[in-house]
Amino acid sequence: MIRSVVRGYGAALPKRVVANRELEGIVETSDEWIVQRTGIRQRYIAGEGETTASLGEAAARAALDKAGLTPDDIDMILVATSTPDNTFPATAVNIQNRLGMTHGFAFDMQAVCSGFVYAMATADMYIRGGMARRVLVIGAETFSRILDWKDRTTCVLFGDGAGALILEAAQGEGTIADRGVLTSHLRSDGTHKEKLYVDGGPSTTGTVGHLRMEGREVFKHAVGMITDVIEAAFHATGTTADDLDWLVPHQANRRIIDGSAKKLGIPSEKVVVTVDLHGNTSAASIPLALSVALDDGRIKKGDLVMLEAMGGGFTWGAVLVRW
Repeated sequence: MIRSVVRGYGAALPKRVVANRELEGIVETSDEWIVQRTGIRQRYIAGEGETTASLGEAAARAALDKAGLTPDDIDMILVATSTPDNTFPATAVNIQNRLGMTHGFAFDMQAVCSGFVYAMATADMYIRGGMARRVLVIGAETFSRILDWKDRTTCVLFGDGAGALILEAAQGEGTIADRGVLTSHLRSDGTHKEKLYVDGGPSTTGTVGHLRMEGREVFKHAVGMITDVIEAAFHATGTTADDLDWLVPHQANRRIIDGSAKKLGIPSEKVVVTVDLHGNTSAASIPLALSVALDDGRIKKGDLVMLEAMGGGFTWGAVLVRW
């Protein structure tokens, strides 16, 4: 059978690093409070000329370089983002143009913080369906542009950045020993919309709006939803937490990450955590965390890696990959 194997990876961050101490001069907060409640110590904030497309392009070029490929080798670009450069055209098409790519096709996917997991599952379907041989999957965000910098409950949580993977069709035997995407599980429940949303949009206010969140409500649902899709992935493949080499979760909150791992019986030494470095970068958080763990040699060829995320909507999902 055809499997979607990771061929290359890349990441890009804005130039400006904003530590918690700097936020103490903007809103009523403290470094101690932010670290204790979230695990975040710093985040990157996009400056003039830095956009979702420019960060996505940089991550894409890094992934192409690591894979030894050029844009001519890519059939499809899929960008997970909630902060596009324009209402339309899609940021994926913008990145396609920036890469000098005039063939193939490109589109955006919007599932907020679950966006990269949704994009991985979608790219896998296109590859296994024979519509694309190589897909550039990008998670890119500039959440700083939709934050209310007077709201101390949200502005301290988010950051900007981009990460990318290149998935490539490869022949597999149809077993869990195969390299590539082994299974994907996606969920959504729109009844939770008001718990995490942006209070604007072209069809409602004609403005971009600001992010609004009921933090306690999100936290209350997060661990259960994450556990649900990870257990579904284990069940579908006949694997358990003991078989897992790495859990790479969406980097939203250290307490959610720790709580989910504990409930699933995954030891902390198998969990990749970068929320302290990047904050919550929404759809960019998983590929950014992957990039860190691949660069430092933690994740190696043949490792069994679980990706999971939960975001506004609510949306949530998991992808199990043999690296």
